[in-house]
Amino acid sequence: MEPMLTVADCHNDLLMSVLAQREAGVAEPFGDFWLTELEQGGVTVQVLPIYTSEAFVQEAALRRCLLMIDEAHRLAGLFADRVAIAFTGSDIEAITASGRIALVLAIEGAEPVGRDLGVLRALYRAGIRMLSLTWNRRTMLADGVGEEDTGGRLTTLGRDVVREMEQLGMVLDVSHLSRNGFWDVVSLVEKPFVASHSSANDVFAHPRNLGDDQLVAMREADSLVCANSYGPFLGAPFTTARFVDHIEHLVGVLGENRVGLGLDFILDVYDVTDAASGDHRHPNHNLDLLENFVRPSQMATLTDVLEARFAPDLAGKVASGNLTRFLAAHL
Repeated sequence: MEPMLTVADCHNDLLMSVLAQREAGVAEPFGDFWLTELEQGGVTVQVLPIYTSEAFVQEAALRRCLLMIDEAHRLAGLFADRVAIAFTGSDIEAITASGRIALVLAIEGAEPVGRDLGVLRALYRAGIRMLSLTWNRRTMLADGVGEEDTGGRLTTLGRDVVREMEQLGMVLDVSHLSRNGFWDVVSLVEKPFVASHSSANDVFAHPRNLGDDQLVAMREADSLVCANSYGPFLGAPFTTARFVDHIEHLVGVLGENRVGLGLDFILDVYDVTDAASGDHRHPNHNLDLLENFVRPSQMATLTDVLEARFAPDLAGKVASGNLTRFLAAHL
C-alpha cells in the first residue's frame, strides 16, 4: 500500500540499531532493511538522532557518537544513489529534488559534548545539525524530564551551548527537556527551535508531552513541533486516529505551518539491540504501539488518516512540507 503523501520524519533511532547489528556481524542492516522501509514509506527527509545508551553515558559517550556519525557517512557513501547527508538547507532541497532521501544527523542528549564547546564545534564539522540538550537524564547542560524534581534550568554551560549552536546554524531540540529548562530556552533563544518528537499534553498527560503554554511559546518563537507516534505518549486507543488527535490539537494551537512528524519508531530498534553492543533489548515487547504503524513501510496507515482528517494542503504540510521547509530555512 503506497502512501500518496511524502513524509519528512524528525526522529528515527535507526543508526543505533544499524551499528549494533554491524558489530554483531550483520553485513548491511541499513541496505537490507531500513533503506527499503524508508523508500516504501515515501520518506524524503529523515533526521537520524544519535542517542547515548546508559552503558556509554560516561567516558564512552563521545566515542559511541563518533562511531554512529561514521556509520551514517559510510552508508551514505555506499547508497549514494538513494540517500545523501544534508549539511545545509540548500542540500535538503537538492537531495530531495534528485529523488534521494535527505539524511540529517542529530544528537539526542548532549553527553557526547561533555563540557567543551570545541567538541560541539567539531561535531558540527562532522555533520551534526540538530542537538537536544538532554535525554530524560541530567547532562552538564540541563536536566531532562526524568529530573523534574530538581527544578533544574540550563547550566551556564548549557546557555553557552545554545548561543554557540545559534552561531553555528545547529538546530536546538527541546524534546526531553525539563519544563524549567524549556522556559530557560524560551528566554534565551534568538532563533526558532524544534521539538523533534513530542505530542500534546492537553490530549494525554505525560511528562514527555508539551503543554499548551509551551506550545503557545513555540508558536510565538515561530518554532516547530513534530508529533511523536509512540503509543504510551498518546493514550488509548492505540491507533493512528488517536495519533492524529494529537496532531490536530497541535495544529489548533501552533497553526498549520508549525507541526510536523517525529515518529520515533522503536520496535525494530529494540528487536536488534542487546547487551553485547551496550544497547539493551527492551525487556517487554508487549508495548502499547500503534496498530499497524510500527515502521516506515506502514506509512499509508497514517497518511490515509491525515488525508481524511485534513484538507489536502494541510495534510501535506504536516506529513512533510513543514519540517522540510524548517530544515531548509535553518540549517
